[in-house]
Amino acid sequence: MLSKSTEYAIRALVFIQLRNWEKQRPGVLEIAQEIEAPAAYTAKILQTLTKHRLLDSMKGRGGGFHFSETQTALRLFDVIHVMEGDAWFYKCGFGLKQCNNDNPCPLHEKYKAIRDGFYAIVTTETIQSLSEKIKNGTAVLNRLELY
Repeated sequence: MLSKSTEYAIRALVFIQLRNWEKQRPGVLEIAQEIEAPAAYTAKILQTLTKHRLLDSMKGRGGGFHFSETQTALRLFDVIHVMEGDAWFYKCGFGLKQCNNDNPCPLHEKYKAIRDGFYAIVTTETIQSLSEKIKNGTAVLNRLELY
């Protein structure tokens, strides 16, 4: 559904939030390792997020990535909007340009329900709400190692 870049962006933001709650600012290498992504790719994603002011960064000793103290909860919708645009929330599941209620594709009704449900999730869930689930132990950030 979402691009790999967006998946990494969301995971990075959740990790940064968790570290910020511990009064720490993680750097690119720490973030990349934690979200299991290449460091250079992670750096580009973080650059995009800071450029769009979803995240702040500090250089030098004690620097790293952090959320502004004045920033409100960051909705998943806002992250997806920055990383992919809004097309996902309006596009046709069959790939047609003129698909709508009056001119539906074969998947229109079922895909619309999924798309609308996903929209409801990403407009109510925030980076902070996801981070809380990890902090409380009801969710995980990394893949589980199965032995």
